[in-house]
Amino acid sequence: MTEGTTTSAAAAEGADTLSRLEQEGEIAADYLEGLLDIADLDGDIDMDVEADRAAVSIISDSSGRDIQKLVGRDGEVLEALQELTRLAVHRETGDRSRLMLDIAGYRAKKRTELSELGAKAASDVKNTGEPVKLNPMTPFERKVVHDAVKAAGLRSESEGEEPQRFVVVLPA
Repeated sequence: MTEGTTTSAAAAEGADTLSRLEQEGEIAADYLEGLLDIADLDGDIDMDVEADRAAVSIISDSSGRDIQKLVGRDGEVLEALQELTRLAVHRETGDRSRLMLDIAGYRAKKRTELSELGAKAASDVKNTGEPVKLNPMTPFERKVVHDAVKAAGLRSESEGEEPQRFVVVLPA
């Protein structure tokens, strides 16, 4: 294979992946619109592709009080809706989905908070030389913290069993 053939094959594969992720987003959006109709809630659906995942957000033009019910305490309802949406995508495509769902900006805000937590933990480890154990987190939360720790130049590991799995930030 020549370099041009390899490049065009990679471009075609990237286009196929993008097309598949866009299809996941459309299936998820249809499913979520149906749920919003059933629950008689107002919200707009926004679709995107981020970090090789379909990303779907439900946003509200109004005060957002009603839509906050879909987030639940500590994002529990959001997590459940994400899993149901992934199952709906799987039913339609036959493929496992890694789709990320955000409602009323909850996950985006949480990502910012967790990035700060990871950076602070990394700073503490650099100052003391001692590992830092964080509180139990969901897989999404742990991933954000791991990324923040890596960006700070340290490493981290997840320990424990769900739902008590937590991140340990380790010295370099």
